Amino acid sequence: MIAVDWGSSNLRAYRLGADGTILEQRRADLGVLSCDGRFAEVLARQLDGWDDTRVMMCGMIGGRGGWMEVPYVECPAGEREIAAAIVALEGGTPALAERELLIVPGMIDQTSSEVADVMRGEETQIIGLLDRLGDGDHTVCLPGTHSKWVDIRGSNIVSVQTTMTGEAYALFRNQSVLARLMAADEPPLHVPAFDEGLRRSGDAGGLLHHLFGVRTMALLGRLSRTQSPSYLSGLLIGHELRGQDPHPSRVHLIGNDRLQVAYARALEVFGIQVQRHSEDLAAAGLHRLAMVKA
Repeated sequence: MIAVDWGSSNLRAYRLGADGTILEQRRADLGVLSCDGRFAEVLARQLDGWDDTRVMMCGMIGGRGGWMEVPYVECPAGEREIAAAIVALEGGTPALAERELLIVPGMIDQTSSEVADVMRGEETQIIGLLDRLGDGDHTVCLPGTHSKWVDIRGSNIVSVQTTMTGEAYALFRNQSVLARLMAADEPPLHVPAFDEGLRRSGDAGGLLHHLFGVRTMALLGRLSRTQSPSYLSGLLIGHELRGQDPHPSRVHLIGNDRLQVAYARALEVFGIQVQRHSEDLAAAGLHRLAMVKA
C-alpha cells in the first residue's frame, strides 16, 4: 500500500509493507496550493516506480481547492467513523489507471464553541498514535502553519481547536515592519530570547501590544537581528499556550523536529509534560484506516 500525506505546502509519500512498516519514503515541496490543479500529474510522478495499487491519501488534497472535497466527519468520532467516510477518487492520468485512489475525510468540531473548527490530515496522524496512548483522556498538539489542539477520550477525537500561530509568525516575520529588524535567513532558536517572549506573553496589554514591543526592543538594542525571530516565536507560542484553558498536565506533540524543539521548550517552561512523536504517524494512520475499511 502507498500512503500519501498531501498538505498545503508539501507532499509526503510512503511505500508500506503489509504490517504498515515504512519501506520507502519520498518528500516534495509540492503542496496542494502549488499544483495548479495538476494533482494527477504530480502524484503519478511522485509514485513512479512504486507498483502498489492501493493509494490512501489524507490532508488538504481532500479539502476545498484540493483534488476532491471530501465531507468532514463530525466530532466525536474514531477510526471506524473516519474509515466509513473515505471516498474513492475517479479519473486521473493513464499512469494512475491501475491504482485505487482513496481520500480520507477531515473532521469538524461544531460543539466545543460557537464557531466551528476543522482539520484535515491531523486526524490521520492521531489515528496512527492511538495504539501508543492507551485508555483515558489525552491532549495532542500538532504545531504548524495552523496549529491544532485535539482532545481524545478513549479512542475518539472529541474536540479540535486551531490557532494560526505559524501563519502569524510568517506574516510578521517576513511582511511586516518587524521584518526590517530581523536577519533575512532563519537563525537557530535563541533560547534566552525565546524564553523572554514566552514570559512577555503573560504580561498585561494583549498580543497586539506585545507585538509592537518586538520593534521597540530591537530599536533599543535589547534584541539583535538574530534574536528577534526567536523572541517573536516565543511571544506567539506563549499566547497560544495561555489560550489553552485549563492547561493540560501532559501533551503529545506531533510535528517536525524544528517545531518540536520550540513547542517542547515552551510546554516545559509552562510546567507541562511532553511526549514527542514523529510527523510520519500519518503513514501509520493511513495503514490503520485501510485495515479498518477493508
